[in-house]
Amino acid sequence: MAQKTSVPAWRQQPLREVLACDGVIAYPTEGVWGLGCSPDCLEAVERILQLKRRPPHKGLILVAAEPEQLSPWIDWGALPLDRLTEILGTWPGPITWVLPTFPHVSPLLRGKFDTLAVRVSAHPVVRELCLRHGPLVSTSANHAGRRAAKTELQVRQWFNGEIDAVIPGKLGGRKGPSEIRDGLTGESFRI
Repeated sequence: MAQKTSVPAWRQQPLREVLACDGVIAYPTEGVWGLGCSPDCLEAVERILQLKRRPPHKGLILVAAEPEQLSPWIDWGALPLDRLTEILGTWPGPITWVLPTFPHVSPLLRGKFDTLAVRVSAHPVVRELCLRHGPLVSTSANHAGRRAAKTELQVRQWFNGEIDAVIPGKLGGRKGPSEIRDGLTGESFRI
């Protein structure tokens, strides 16, 4: 008689339910594998911070498929028109912008700042996830201070049993994490 194997909980329910139930997923991005969750589910955001061993004061990134998806978190009106035009001209793409946010946005997302890092991704897996499920928290799949996962196998080894779903796919063409720029000055924080 064949031994019955247990099916992971995330395989037993649609991804929408995983994300709605404090679920944390891993998925390929432009240059590294990411960990993500719904930004509306602060319990899942806390799980990601714990999994990564990342201090909450640093803040996280949100990814979206369209700029409009970021409107609940980003104060577009606080940006000068020329800066907004430059930012929108880089999306979709691998550039993350640090933009003014609203006071109601959780410190778990924005850290100790009055800004929030956001990106409208061109990566097909990220775009599909965001079109279907809304914006996602996106942070590199690694423990704080260590290199980011570049393969699905690394994600599975480093976070074995600690995440709820691994979304298959290939990385985009970047050599590493997305570039990060200041939305008010254009200055690069990470290239």
